[in-house]
Amino acid sequence: MAELKRILADAVEPALGLLPRQMDSDRARLMLLAIGLQESRFQHRRQIGGPARGFWQFERDGGVQGVLRHQATSRLARTVCSRRGVAPAPDAVYRRLEYDDVLAAAFARLLLWTDPQPLPALGDVAAAWQYYLRTWRPGRPHRETWDGLYSQALEAMAQHERD
Repeated sequence: MAELKRILADAVEPALGLLPRQMDSDRARLMLLAIGLQESRFQHRRQIGGPARGFWQFERDGGVQGVLRHQATSRLARTVCSRRGVAPAPDAVYRRLEYDDVLAAAFARLLLWTDPQPLPALGDVAAAWQYYLRTWRPGRPHRETWDGLYSQALEAMAQHERD
């Protein structure tokens, strides 16, 4: 739980601070925590045996390029890149994601923003899973781990509220 509290404080909250206010919500924070847990357990900034980078496991020609080019996020992505001191180009962002957790969290939030559906309600684990599948399009999704990791993220959010 302490690790998730640190991720919220050191990556997610600063990332959301780089984005428009309407992109910051408990629903967004929960999805960022749950997806980060699902993708890397917040332990691996470089995919084991694969090309993805950052805690949210972005590939250069997948999520990075998608966020940089999507109509709903391209302008915001360029602003985030400028504020993080990285060129708004797939190669540059991809390389930086491994070391810049704020940039990685911002790009993760921007990827969520590309989905026209509203973020799932807090506690709606099945809708959250479907949202994750649509936005991340994981090559080998592991549904069997999602519920437990989502619960950890939800508890971290509740703990954060209490603190």
